[in-house]
Amino acid sequence: MSGQQRELTLRFLAEPTDVNYGGKVHGGAVMKWIDQAGYAAAVGWSGRYSVTVAVGGIRFVAPIRTSDLVTVSTKLVHTGTSSMHFAVSVEASDPISGGPQRLCTHCVIVFVAVDEQGKSVAVPPLQIASEEDRHLAEYAMKVMELSKGIEQTVERFRMAS
Repeated sequence: MSGQQRELTLRFLAEPTDVNYGGKVHGGAVMKWIDQAGYAAAVGWSGRYSVTVAVGGIRFVAPIRTSDLVTVSTKLVHTGTSSMHFAVSVEASDPISGGPQRLCTHCVIVFVAVDEQGKSVAVPPLQIASEEDRHLAEYAMKVMELSKGIEQTVERFRMAS
Protein backbone atom coordinates (compact mmCIF):
# COMPACT_ATOMS: atom_id res chain seq x y z
CA MET A 1 0.00 0.00 0.00
CA SER A 2 1.48 3.34 -1.03
CA GLY A 3 2.00 6.20 1.38
CA GLN A 4 2.86 3.87 4.25
CA GLN A 5 6.60 3.21 4.08
CA ARG A 6 8.38 6.43 5.04
CA GLU A 7 11.70 4.91 6.13
CA LEU A 8 13.82 2.10 4.77
CA THR A 9 17.11 0.60 5.92
CA LEU A 10 19.44 -1.71 4.00
CA ARG A 11 22.27 -3.61 5.75
CA PHE A 12 25.04 -5.63 4.16
CA LEU A 13 28.79 -6.26 4.31
CA ALA A 14 31.20 -4.24 2.18
CA GLU A 15 32.92 -6.70 -0.14
CA PRO A 16 36.46 -6.81 -1.58
CA THR A 17 35.01 -6.06 -5.04
CA ASP A 18 33.73 -2.70 -3.68
CA VAL A 19 37.17 -1.23 -2.89
CA ASN A 20 39.43 1.17 -4.76
CA TYR A 21 43.23 1.12 -5.07
CA GLY A 22 43.55 2.68 -1.62
CA GLY A 23 41.74 -0.25 -0.02
CA LYS A 24 38.57 1.68 0.84
CA VAL A 25 35.11 1.39 -0.74
CA HIS A 26 34.74 3.36 -4.00
CA GLY A 27 32.62 6.48 -3.78
CA GLY A 28 30.81 5.16 -6.85
CA ALA A 29 29.85 1.98 -4.97
CA VAL A 30 28.47 4.10 -2.12
CA MET A 31 26.48 6.17 -4.61
CA LYS A 32 25.07 2.98 -6.13
CA TRP A 33 23.95 1.82 -2.66
CA ILE A 34 22.31 5.22 -2.04
CA ASP A 35 20.46 4.95 -5.36
CA GLN A 36 19.32 1.39 -4.64
CA ALA A 37 18.04 2.26 -1.16
CA GLY A 38 16.39 5.42 -2.50
CA TYR A 39 14.68 3.45 -5.26
CA ALA A 40 13.34 0.87 -2.81
CA ALA A 41 12.09 3.66 -0.53
CA ALA A 42 10.51 5.60 -3.42
CA VAL A 43 8.67 2.52 -4.69
CA GLY A 44 7.61 1.73 -1.14
CA TRP A 45 6.12 5.19 -0.72
CA SER A 46 4.62 5.71 -4.16
CA GLY A 47 3.68 2.16 -5.10
CA ARG A 48 5.03 3.01 -8.59
CA TYR A 49 8.19 2.58 -10.61
CA SER A 50 10.36 5.59 -9.79
CA VAL A 51 13.40 7.22 -11.33
CA THR A 52 16.25 9.20 -9.81
CA VAL A 53 16.19 12.85 -10.84
CA ALA A 54 18.75 14.43 -8.51
CA VAL A 55 21.22 13.87 -5.73
CA GLY A 56 22.26 16.87 -3.69
CA GLY A 57 24.67 17.69 -0.94
CA ILE A 58 26.51 14.37 -1.03
CA ARG A 59 29.36 14.35 1.47
CA PHE A 60 31.87 11.58 2.03
CA VAL A 61 32.71 11.96 5.71
CA ALA A 62 34.60 8.77 6.59
CA PRO A 63 35.85 5.74 4.65
CA ILE A 64 34.19 2.34 4.54
CA ARG A 65 36.49 -0.68 4.79
CA THR A 66 36.13 -4.15 3.35
CA SER A 67 34.01 -6.32 5.68
CA ASP A 68 32.43 -3.32 7.43
CA LEU A 69 28.74 -3.73 8.17
CA VAL A 70 27.14 -0.98 6.09
CA THR A 71 23.78 0.58 6.94
CA VAL A 72 22.04 2.75 4.35
CA SER A 73 19.08 4.57 5.90
CA THR A 74 16.50 6.59 3.99
CA LYS A 75 13.76 8.82 5.31
CA LEU A 76 11.17 10.60 3.21
CA VAL A 77 11.37 14.27 4.15
CA HIS A 78 9.42 16.07 1.41
CA THR A 79 6.97 15.30 -1.39
CA GLY A 80 5.97 17.36 -4.39
CA THR A 81 3.24 16.41 -6.82
CA SER A 82 5.23 13.49 -8.23
CA SER A 83 8.60 13.90 -6.48
CA MET A 84 9.90 12.35 -3.29
CA HIS A 85 12.92 13.76 -1.41
CA PHE A 86 14.78 11.35 0.86
CA ALA A 87 17.46 12.16 3.42
CA VAL A 88 20.01 9.36 3.20
CA SER A 89 22.77 8.41 5.60
CA VAL A 90 25.39 5.72 5.12
CA GLU A 91 27.01 4.39 8.26
CA ALA A 92 29.53 1.61 8.81
CA SER A 93 30.86 -0.40 11.72
CA ASP A 94 33.19 -3.30 12.37
CA PRO A 95 30.95 -6.33 12.92
CA ILE A 96 33.72 -8.25 14.73
CA SER A 97 34.59 -5.68 17.36
CA GLY A 98 31.04 -4.42 17.63
CA GLY A 99 32.36 -0.89 17.54
CA PRO A 100 30.06 2.08 17.13
CA GLN A 101 28.56 3.00 13.79
CA ARG A 102 30.30 5.92 12.12
CA LEU A 103 28.67 8.29 9.65
CA CYS A 104 30.39 7.82 6.28
CA THR A 105 28.17 9.62 3.75
CA HIS A 106 24.97 11.65 3.70
CA CYS A 107 22.88 13.37 1.03
CA VAL A 108 19.41 14.09 -0.29
CA ILE A 109 18.14 12.03 -3.23
CA VAL A 110 15.05 12.86 -5.26
CA PHE A 111 12.89 10.37 -7.15
CA VAL A 112 9.87 10.87 -9.39
CA ALA A 113 7.15 8.23 -9.75
CA VAL A 114 6.33 7.42 -13.37
CA ASP A 115 3.73 5.45 -15.31
CA GLU A 116 4.33 2.83 -18.01
CA GLN A 117 5.01 5.56 -20.59
CA GLY A 118 7.55 7.29 -18.36
CA LYS A 119 5.26 10.22 -17.53
CA SER A 120 5.32 11.51 -13.97
CA VAL A 121 2.41 10.55 -11.74
CA ALA A 122 1.18 11.89 -8.42
CA VAL A 123 2.53 10.44 -5.18
CA PRO A 124 0.83 10.37 -1.78
CA PRO A 125 1.64 13.60 0.06
CA LEU A 126 3.83 13.45 3.14
CA GLN A 127 2.06 14.82 6.19
CA ILE A 128 4.44 16.99 8.22
CA ALA A 129 3.61 15.86 11.74
CA SER A 130 6.41 17.26 13.91
CA GLU A 131 8.97 20.02 14.26
CA GLU A 132 11.67 17.51 13.24
CA ASP A 133 9.70 16.75 10.05
CA ARG A 134 9.53 20.45 9.24
CA HIS A 135 13.28 20.88 9.79
CA LEU A 136 14.06 17.85 7.61
CA ALA A 137 11.82 19.16 4.81
CA GLU A 138 13.54 22.57 4.99
CA TYR A 139 16.95 20.85 4.95
CA ALA A 140 16.04 18.88 1.82
CA MET A 141 14.79 21.96 0.01
CA LYS A 142 17.91 23.99 0.93
CA VAL A 143 20.22 21.21 -0.26
CA MET A 144 18.41 20.93 -3.57
CA GLU A 145 18.35 24.72 -4.01
CA LEU A 146 22.13 24.82 -3.50
CA SER A 147 22.50 22.03 -6.06
CA LYS A 148 20.45 24.02 -8.58
CA GLY A 149 22.72 27.01 -8.00
CA ILE A 150 25.76 24.85 -8.74
CA GLU A 151 24.12 23.53 -11.92
CA GLN A 152 23.38 27.08 -13.10
CA THR A 153 26.97 28.17 -12.39
CA VAL A 154 28.35 25.19 -14.33
CA GLU A 155 26.02 25.91 -17.25
CA ARG A 156 27.12 29.60 -17.36
CA PHE A 157 30.76 28.50 -17.28
CA ARG A 158 30.16 25.92 -20.04
CA MET A 159 28.41 28.47 -22.26
CA ALA A 160 31.27 30.97 -21.77
CA SER A 161 33.87 28.40 -22.89
